[in-house]
Amino acid sequence: MSTEKKHSVCPVERADALEFAWRKWLQNPNKILRPHIREGMTVLDLGCGPGFFTLEMARLAGNSGKVIAADLQEGMLNKLRAKIQHTLLATRVRFHQCLASKIGLSEQFDFILVFYMLHEVPDPVKFLAELRSLLKPGGRVLLVEPGFHVTRGEFQEAIGRMSQAGFDVVESPRIRFSRAVVLRHAAGR
Repeated sequence: MSTEKKHSVCPVERADALEFAWRKWLQNPNKILRPHIREGMTVLDLGCGPGFFTLEMARLAGNSGKVIAADLQEGMLNKLRAKIQHTLLATRVRFHQCLASKIGLSEQFDFILVFYMLHEVPDPVKFLAELRSLLKPGGRVLLVEPGFHVTRGEFQEAIGRMSQAGFDVVESPRIRFSRAVVLRHAAGR
């Protein structure tokens, strides 16, 4: 029996389900991201989908900041492109299509959001090593997984793997229907 997880992602055709009307009330992007992003930061929305969090990341990073919206599916990136086309936010967001086996970016980030996607990654150990290489020393990752899909034990395993990959736990914020942790790049490890 193979230990590698089957790779599955939310289909582009179901992207609208990621932005249902009540979601901003349930998982308010400003409330979730404001403690972590400041003007001028370079930030990554990894697994951005249609951009539910990307827009707020761009607002918080401001004119002097930079946001990379990264997703495996070009269709998700196209939905986000269409959403911000002809807006001021279009100048703050750059798009990147990841590969299934590699994020494929080389710059370093002050903050990375990994929202409801770690459980979809086929090789989490390799993914976490690459994630750490993208984070500036002292930079932070907000990792959020769906509480209805990822058990408490599975989430603790993920935190353990992140610790082994060179991250330190900073806090465990409360996000509705989710399991969440903020991790810091552990300099010197």
